[in-house]
Amino acid sequence: MPQREQQTDHILKGILLRLFAVACLATMSALIKLAEARGAGLAETMFHRQLWAVPLVTAWVAAGPGGLGSVRTRRFGAHVSRTAVGLTGMVFTFGAVLLLPLAEATTFQFTVPIFATILGAVLLKEPTGWHRWGAVIIGFGGVLIVTQPWNAHMPIFGATVGLLAALFVAIVAILLRQIGKTEATGTTVFWFSVLSVPVLAIPYAFAFRPHDPLTWAMLVGIGLIGGVGQLALTGSVKHAPVSAVVPMDYSSLIWGTLYGWAIFGMWPSGWTWLGAPVIIASGLYIVWRERKRGIPDPAVTSAEMEPV
Repeated sequence: MPQREQQTDHILKGILLRLFAVACLATMSALIKLAEARGAGLAETMFHRQLWAVPLVTAWVAAGPGGLGSVRTRRFGAHVSRTAVGLTGMVFTFGAVLLLPLAEATTFQFTVPIFATILGAVLLKEPTGWHRWGAVIIGFGGVLIVTQPWNAHMPIFGATVGLLAALFVAIVAILLRQIGKTEATGTTVFWFSVLSVPVLAIPYAFAFRPHDPLTWAMLVGIGLIGGVGQLALTGSVKHAPVSAVVPMDYSSLIWGTLYGWAIFGMWPSGWTWLGAPVIIASGLYIVWRERKRGIPDPAVTSAEMEPV
């Protein structure tokens, strides 16, 4: 097969993997909301999300180059720090799903490149020109359109949680950029999954309650579907460039809208339809600008690790 055709096939595979991953993670969010309606709390959903992902991640690492031996690390402390920040972010990510309609919770996740740009400039002292600062300002203008803080269109607490979720995903992206200098992606994914379980087991022990079989199936599904989505995200950037796969992330708004309407009877407001394209355009411009300038793209590392 000619090299150009092989490259096209790889890019198509990466795009399809990304679309599949987005669908999985949107399904996971819907299951989180459904499980909560049936009595499963935040601590339970987070614990099962990580618990059932562990065997999937372990099998994936074992099948890769170096097998399970590849998870050996000399930077265990860095993985502990990443886990602490990641779990904090997961509280906000899952909290946003529980507090907001799915479409709105999804829209706030689109602000990750905006926060990553700010953190990169402030913490890493990356040169940030007026192009990207302009995109940041426009992106937050989109946030104001969606939230409408002046007329109580949306619960301010829920909107704040949604923005904090995106902020922590961006913080994790910064951490991963540093860890990734010496650690493989599989190593980082493995340790985050494994270290999360005993930490989450503590609050889960106090929050544990009996459920009917369907609710237990939902909790297991949260972990398995979320784990598959996480691995598909990681695989997508191995087959295709960031510029090709990142735009696929915005298809999550379609899934969030469909699930919100079909399952929960919630339809995005007109303000969401107006603000979401502004936020999306801002994020895509930041990704394009950073790729053009050759800056490591925060959207890659953050998206690989889902949702934090």
